[in-house]
Amino acid sequence: MVLDLDRCIESLFKRQLLAESVIKEICERTKELLMNESNVVHINAPVTVVGDIHGQFYDLLEIFKIGGYCPDTNYLFLGDYVDRGLYSVETMSILTCLKLRYPDRVQLVRGNHESRAVTQTYGFYTECMKKYGSPQVWHYFTDLFDYLTLSVVIDNMIFCVHGGLSPSIHTIDQIKVMDRFKEIPHEGPMADLVWSDPDPGREEFAVSPRGAGYTFGSLVVEKFLHENGMDHILRAHQLCMEGFQVLFDDQLSTVWSAPNYCYRCGNLASILEVGVDGERHFNVFEAAPENERPSAAEVQRAAMFANGIPTGLFSGVGSNGAMTSSPAAGNGNGNGASSFLTTAGMDPTQDAIHYFL
Repeated sequence: MVLDLDRCIESLFKRQLLAESVIKEICERTKELLMNESNVVHINAPVTVVGDIHGQFYDLLEIFKIGGYCPDTNYLFLGDYVDRGLYSVETMSILTCLKLRYPDRVQLVRGNHESRAVTQTYGFYTECMKKYGSPQVWHYFTDLFDYLTLSVVIDNMIFCVHGGLSPSIHTIDQIKVMDRFKEIPHEGPMADLVWSDPDPGREEFAVSPRGAGYTFGSLVVEKFLHENGMDHILRAHQLCMEGFQVLFDDQLSTVWSAPNYCYRCGNLASILEVGVDGERHFNVFEAAPENERPSAAEVQRAAMFANGIPTGLFSGVGSNGAMTSSPAAGNGNGNGASSFLTTAGMDPTQDAIHYFL
């Protein structure tokens, strides 16, 4: 079929859904493009880095207003494009179109929510069913997720990843030889890259309270940067009430780009502008104007996906995308997260959103 990407992008900016057949074609062509990308994509500054979006499409449009539109601005997106927000379909559609239209100007890193297992619980699957009446669009996008790169390096100095580091990965060359063309496994180096978090109270690796990946401290960061000749680690994955966080004597930064997360957290968001001289500037912003926000009923529906650990999160995923049961996910009614958080001494209704992003 003849694919007019400019027209697709224009329609999406007007808040119009693309036809299912168009999404299928876009995903197929984008997979062909991504197949040729390394697990570690090297790019040059200047570039604007975007953290988690989580289906908050109107806030993504606000990001383009603030940071500039493609191709005038180079963008690096650090993953978690879907789930929890109400417009994951629109978010993935426009990012995929922009990647296909401007392949050297847009980089898409895989996050922990770019997964068949996670998206069946946290909203993306349900949204696809509601908007298209079948799971086909969900299949097109989740198949595409398997092709997203795992990391990006800016100017050979800044290592960018969705989550964090792994005790199994000492050098960037080890990431380059990994097999990424698959569903995110429940453990191992690929899972660590999308699930791990820094811990300012630690020096080494420790078991993560998320149930996947690790927490890691200052010595781990310092050693990784030294062995790879890098200056900084840039990642997303954790809600920051001020929109960003800088740790370990400016050796690691977290950028968070979903303001008023889940339409109820009240947090700020940011994008990170990396200049040609390596200078980093966080551009902090609030949620999009109220007249572009979801209705009260939509917000209530989004809250259904805000808390809890996914049923079958660490289970096998069949060829049709269906999950098998897993004791690690609790009893299937969301109590897995609640029991974990209660055991950890946290309020499950308030703290789950921070630990299962």
